[in-house]
Amino acid sequence: MMNILDMVGHTPLLKLDKIAPEHNVLAKAEFVNPSGSVKDRAARSMLLDGLARGRLTRDKIIVDATSGNTGIAYAMMGASLGCGVQLYMPANVSPERKSLIRSYGAAIVETDPLESSDGAFLAARAAAETRPDLYFYPDQYNNPANPQAHYDTTGLEIWEQTGGAVTHFISLMGTSGTFVGTARRLKDFKRAIRAVAVQPDSPFHGLEGTKHLASTLVPGIYDPNLADEVVTVSTEEAYAMTRRLAREEGLLVGISSGGNVAAALRLARTLPAGSLVATILCDSGSRYLSDSFWGV
Repeated sequence: MMNILDMVGHTPLLKLDKIAPEHNVLAKAEFVNPSGSVKDRAARSMLLDGLARGRLTRDKIIVDATSGNTGIAYAMMGASLGCGVQLYMPANVSPERKSLIRSYGAAIVETDPLESSDGAFLAARAAAETRPDLYFYPDQYNNPANPQAHYDTTGLEIWEQTGGAVTHFISLMGTSGTFVGTARRLKDFKRAIRAVAVQPDSPFHGLEGTKHLASTLVPGIYDPNLADEVVTVSTEEAYAMTRRLAREEGLLVGISSGGNVAAALRLARTLPAGSLVATILCDSGSRYLSDSFWGV
């Protein structure tokens, strides 16, 4: 018999024929994970690691910082495991994300939106340090089980789904777990695979869940040696591509997905024939429907 945690992973790899008809741009459809995002992989890995080490028990409350997607995954999995969940998140996170978290019975502590994800991280860490007897603190920004999830699954799946033909992997970074784990696994398969890290082009951006590393706390799990190149994407580019994915490919995905595809397409246009670029469709666009950019 399966439970909800067993449903994580093995997501389709989609060819973006309408957006990139002249280039091989493929995208992992992570919105089909049970809570609707790529963060299911890391959350599952960190919680199962906590259980295996005896740090997470049924009488403890899972506490962490989140911009939304990892929090939704924690809330879903906490309900399945019978554990309480308390999440620290910036107050300006989309209302759809907050509603999803609360629907699973998890509690939200809102932090100063001007402090972004860094403020939520510091608040969650302080709470965990105050009551270690009460809280299990996965600490997604510094927990090696986060990138390990993508080493074990995402990178392996991309390699197998492309028959080893992938030449480039490109992704925006938040905790950096998806980029680090996936890039590391692909490079272990074939050193020549290029890993391109993407970040917002400004400290003040609308790419929820991503980090402009020069102006924020750098996650402890980030490995800068894995990136063969670091490029930027603007909020406007991401918004425009998110709309195109919905209207041309029938893929209702989130803003970071649009940023990933915009950067992937820009990269693909510079590459020789036969190149294959893989990226991530991080989550569903249904958790951004209140955003005004859809009507442009």
